[in-house]
Amino acid sequence: MDTSTAVMMAAAVIMFIAVYAKSPAAAHQGLNATGSLLLEITPRMIAAFTLAGLFQAVVPQELIVRWMGHGSGWRGLLIGMSLGGITPGGPMTHFPVIASLYKMGVGIGPMVAYLSAWSLFGLQRVIMWEIPFLGPKIVAIRVAVSFFFPFLAGWLCEIIWNKLSV
Repeated sequence: MDTSTAVMMAAAVIMFIAVYAKSPAAAHQGLNATGSLLLEITPRMIAAFTLAGLFQAVVPQELIVRWMGHGSGWRGLLIGMSLGGITPGGPMTHFPVIASLYKMGVGIGPMVAYLSAWSLFGLQRVIMWEIPFLGPKIVAIRVAVSFFFPFLAGWLCEIIWNKLSV
């Protein structure tokens, strides 16, 4: 078990004990909410892990390393940025996929470019939420101003990673 999992489990147990001490009914209600969340999220997580595993099985590792691996340069950054911008879904689906890519050999720069582009330009979010609520003019200005950030973030992370890895 890794440290972050142990800390989260300890925090959950401590919180449960604190809530139970104050109100057993509230603790029971909290556990019911936990069960509901598990029922809602588990199918998404299973689908995301399945996609991540199948991606590893279908896409040759050599291809990933050649196009997006450490030292792939601007090409890897642009591919990461492009994929991040068009890949639909939320964190529950994205992070298993990006972890799978990282295990296959995606470099730190392309990975950061992917994550930054997904955060800034998620096509699904822009179309479904930003344009209807903010209007196309505001969204166009926001995208234009932040367009190079994923590339820049990936490039800087690659430089820092190389300096720390020496």
